[in-house]
Amino acid sequence: MKLLLVAINAKYIHSNPAVYSLRAYAGEYGEQISLAEYTINQSIDVMLKGIFRRKPEVLCISCYIWNISIARELAEEVHRVLPDTKIWLGGPEVSYDAKQVLERNPQITGVMMGEGEETFLELVRHYADGAPGISEIRGIAWRGGDGLIRDNGFRGPVDLDTVPFIYQDLSGFENRILYYESSRGCPFSCSYCLSSIDRKLRFRSMELVKRELQFFLDHKVPQVKFVDRTFNCSHQRALEIWRYLTEHDNGVTNFHFEIAADLLNEEELELTASMRPGMIQLEIGVQSTNPEVVREIRRKMDFDRVARVVRRLSENHNVHLHLDLIAGLPLEDFASFGRSFDQVYALRPQQLQLGFLKVLKGAYMYEKAADYGCVYRQKEPYEVLFTRWISFEEILRLKQTEEMVEVYYNSGQFARTVEGVEKYFSSPFAFYDSLGAFCDRMGYLEISHTRVRRYEILEEF
Repeated sequence: MKLLLVAINAKYIHSNPAVYSLRAYAGEYGEQISLAEYTINQSIDVMLKGIFRRKPEVLCISCYIWNISIARELAEEVHRVLPDTKIWLGGPEVSYDAKQVLERNPQITGVMMGEGEETFLELVRHYADGAPGISEIRGIAWRGGDGLIRDNGFRGPVDLDTVPFIYQDLSGFENRILYYESSRGCPFSCSYCLSSIDRKLRFRSMELVKRELQFFLDHKVPQVKFVDRTFNCSHQRALEIWRYLTEHDNGVTNFHFEIAADLLNEEELELTASMRPGMIQLEIGVQSTNPEVVREIRRKMDFDRVARVVRRLSENHNVHLHLDLIAGLPLEDFASFGRSFDQVYALRPQQLQLGFLKVLKGAYMYEKAADYGCVYRQKEPYEVLFTRWISFEEILRLKQTEEMVEVYYNSGQFARTVEGVEKYFSSPFAFYDSLGAFCDRMGYLEISHTRVRRYEILEEF
């Protein structure tokens, strides 16, 4: 039996921990399982050629919001040139409407739903050894020989300590970001996020985590991104990991964490203040500073506390801070978003990400979209077009603002100039909104500009 796991990443520097984890979990069949990673910037022809020449009997494709259209097209073309190959899809983009995926794509044999390690191992056993029977495998929807679609239901969560460490061999990961998972699940219920579906918060044992972090440190890996949804939901655990990294710092490796800033306590703040500059970077999802919006999206956040913590983290200039906002949330109109922007901007993070609501299948926001008058793109990334509170024209203005923030703030190349110009406007948001409108009017948004030209445009504005 020859099985091929395929990942289609957004960029070359990314890797796909899911397919590596599946292969590692089914290690007893390692010789029969191979892996191929592509990017969305490569052509279908390149992917099709690579898969065809391997001639797998079973093909499994990892599906996400950034690659689902490519994955569907690829599966269709593979079926044409390898009609006997069994094609399986898995991942968040197909887990929550698996039956519909199979109805729309007759070339697909089945869909793995939710966490895949145990499901994948049983699927491999089915094809390699003939047992278990496909009807006995939990966590799949599949098309029977009679053409009827059956759903075996989701299976329970996996014990993280049974999932092997996927980076025993770093060859092939040169110049790429490594992703690390020390927990699964999320204690929060944010309505726009698929992580809120999995409330069964589970942790990898600290003994394993320390051993694996030491592997990264020993090999002087440039960057490790924790994919834990809220890294500091356990104070004791966050402190233990941060202390270990501080005590064993190699002077090179950077660790990225997604945290809830308002949960950080004094002990954690004192520890971060002692860290080497550049050792950690923290991503903080503010999303909105409007309390009514925060409540409506089922989020718990005290922005006053967030602001105090961010200012405290900024004092020592040793922690890179990345703050996020989401436009298009329920109850948030254009003026309210502008206030959220100004309040977060005032904290002067190294990166301010202005994102747009994505209505994801499986999330509570998907169920509530009609109630909110939320109209969104029917094709991925399912991004909001307008709601009862914000118009499409205003969304377009925010898109322009986003581009101006990326160019003139997040690049770090215009810091003094921008600081000087901002004071001529009623607020930072008014400045970026006006600059975006100017660039749109002049036709500058559709053109790639040099850094010098960016200065000239700002002077012209």
